[in-house]
Amino acid sequence: MSELPPDLPRLRTLETWLVVSLDRVRQRIAEVETREAALRPVRVLPEGPGWVLSYLRVGGRPVVDSIHVGDCRMAGTHTKPISRDEARHALTADGIRACEICRPDSDLGILD
Repeated sequence: MSELPPDLPRLRTLETWLVVSLDRVRQRIAEVETREAALRPVRVLPEGPGWVLSYLRVGGRPVVDSIHVGDCRMAGTHTKPISRDEARHALTADGIRACEICRPDSDLGILD
């Protein structure tokens, strides 16, 4: 690397030039990233079910446990996707309980 100027005015000039150059480089990087992002394919994940019916295993047989919002992690591994109408019916007419964490009854407009 070459020697830097010994006096303050030339050092300040050099500093200004470097700052301006760095700003131009960063602007160009942002432009290229934007262009490349626009060309990159977007992977759309499939939307999960709105509601799920959760089962417990009792004596090796499935027993209905509760209704959950589709992305509730409390639903467990034994689930069945259901429609909005099926979820409303299960909570009201069938007497199946709503998950106390995700509260599907609130999303469905069912009041206690």
